[in-house]
Amino acid sequence: MLRGSAGAWAVLGPLLWGCGLSLLQGGMLYPRESRSRERKELDGLWSFRADFSDNRRQGFEQQWYRAPLRESGPTLDMPVPSSFNDVGQDGQLRSFVGWVWYEREITLPQRWTEDLGTRVVLRIGSAHYYAIVWVNGVHVLEHEGGHLPFEADISKLVQSGPLSSCRITIAINNTLSPHTLPPGTILYKTDPSMYPKGYFVQNTKFDFFNYAGLHRSVLLYTTPTTYIDDITVTTDMDQDIGLVNYQMIVQGSDHFQVDVSLLDEEGKVMAKGAGAEGQLQVPSAHLWWPYLMHEHPAYLYSLEVKLTAQTAVGPVSDFYTLPVGIRTVAVTKSQFLINGKPFYFRGVNKHEDADIRGKGFDWPLLVKDFNLLRWLGANAFRTSHYPYAEEVLQLCDRYGIVVIDESPGVGIVLVESFSNVSLQHHLEVMEEMIRRDKNHPAVVMWSLANEPASFLKPAGYYFKTLIAHTKALDPSRPVTFVTNTNYEADLGAPYVDVICVNSYYSWYHDYGHMEVIQLQLATQFENWYKAYQKPMIQSEYGADAIEGFHEDPPLMFSEEYQKGLLQQYHVVLDQKRKEYVVGELIWNFADFMTNQSPVRMIGNRKGIFTRQRQPKSAAFLLRERYWKLANETRIYRYGRGQT
Repeated sequence: MLRGSAGAWAVLGPLLWGCGLSLLQGGMLYPRESRSRERKELDGLWSFRADFSDNRRQGFEQQWYRAPLRESGPTLDMPVPSSFNDVGQDGQLRSFVGWVWYEREITLPQRWTEDLGTRVVLRIGSAHYYAIVWVNGVHVLEHEGGHLPFEADISKLVQSGPLSSCRITIAINNTLSPHTLPPGTILYKTDPSMYPKGYFVQNTKFDFFNYAGLHRSVLLYTTPTTYIDDITVTTDMDQDIGLVNYQMIVQGSDHFQVDVSLLDEEGKVMAKGAGAEGQLQVPSAHLWWPYLMHEHPAYLYSLEVKLTAQTAVGPVSDFYTLPVGIRTVAVTKSQFLINGKPFYFRGVNKHEDADIRGKGFDWPLLVKDFNLLRWLGANAFRTSHYPYAEEVLQLCDRYGIVVIDESPGVGIVLVESFSNVSLQHHLEVMEEMIRRDKNHPAVVMWSLANEPASFLKPAGYYFKTLIAHTKALDPSRPVTFVTNTNYEADLGAPYVDVICVNSYYSWYHDYGHMEVIQLQLATQFENWYKAYQKPMIQSEYGADAIEGFHEDPPLMFSEEYQKGLLQQYHVVLDQKRKEYVVGELIWNFADFMTNQSPVRMIGNRKGIFTRQRQPKSAAFLLRERYWKLANETRIYRYGRGQT
């Protein structure tokens, strides 16, 4: 549907988005403190135990959740957030597959436990992969999926009597099956002459280490018992007037009043409104522009929402502030448009991955990564291959880094993984992902999968259904998935808005022969565009390089080979970006951990930075290129109201 006129979409988008929103049930607002809300982060050391029993179910058989974990056996100190795999010296734990148990005993503020007008919510930012949660031994919540938040109202459990502390227990299983996202299989090796009894391994079809644990913050937050459950914002422009369409969901009472104010960066009120839904008009609006596309990129307004409700115990108020960027997104047959202007993705693919912490969220690492992105002159990245932490997207909004937001649909290569069971779970994941990320101006496109076996017969129905569902949930953004299938065989490509192609010429085939890259890459682009007439992104390309390895003439794994391979790609990209190629995303931003194999030297080394974020030669090449491209496409002024 985004294939038509950009102007038509600016009008239809907010209307259709309202229809899509009704399909989403329940809110997932980021927990922010306000006059009516408090939060208590539970980061730090948790008690931890892996269940090494043969069936991995001893914890359930002995009901470890019924009493403090220390009473059923020894525990380890485990930092949260982090992956559990790399923080210790136990090789068996590093590769562990099965149930692990986390526990934390906390003291609660007195008011939280005594004020029945306060709602107490437990929120888990990410638990990979399947999680079961108990509070004081009472089951409260289960969740499937390792990259999105989930929460439960635990007010009744902590306000049930004289109580100053509570015990939170979380059991997590990292086992992957053909129907999980990402998928995997368990292979039992039964030859008694080679393997001990019960020996098994977890097999996956993706090239990164399957880190597990509590990867993001666990926290408690409060709201009044009548509260703002969800806010949805879409934006548009009518000449120089910014249009902010909003919709609120309120829980706890049918008798309430909502007042909204939109403030600029100086705190000046630019527009006011009332009611649970409406439109704010902002004269001479500042637009949200990508990094280096405008002299004032990433302009953010603040939408302040005040809820007032009448309840049986008297008036109740709730307050929430949401950052808002006014921008539009549209796609034509050869362009990707932000605010009506052609946008070129100068970017990277990333991973949430670092030494020791694995996929655990870490503020210093995140800020370092964004400093490196801006040093490069990059304006975009893809969340390969799963949704990243909410704080990552907040910084993207703040700095003007455009995001292709990708689901955990990586490694979908088995026929079983295209079944109705898998499809239903994938649909649910997209609902969770859109519910969480819909209000981020930096998010301009949804990516549903990476390198699926989209030539298999069931893939056509699978992606047709999945893409239609995603567009129904959010008609305001284009939808894609990232393919490495031949253009003639790809059964999902007809349904996407932008063609994203991964290719590794002169790396995974024609090894060492960089002289064939230009011909093969040009042929790739021309075949795809002739078949589909849609804008294209080179969504992955690259080569491994071991830092400090130098060979001249260039040989594979040397820094010179990585740099030379990129240069060959850039020749063709410079030709095709004048026609229909709208972006390039290097693989990868930084080296990252993978499973052990003869072709992986302690991880994937395709990063232009090392895992410790030090530059290789290719980083300087890319920096020179990206700043040159930025200067060619920089936009400063288009007239009144858009500076």
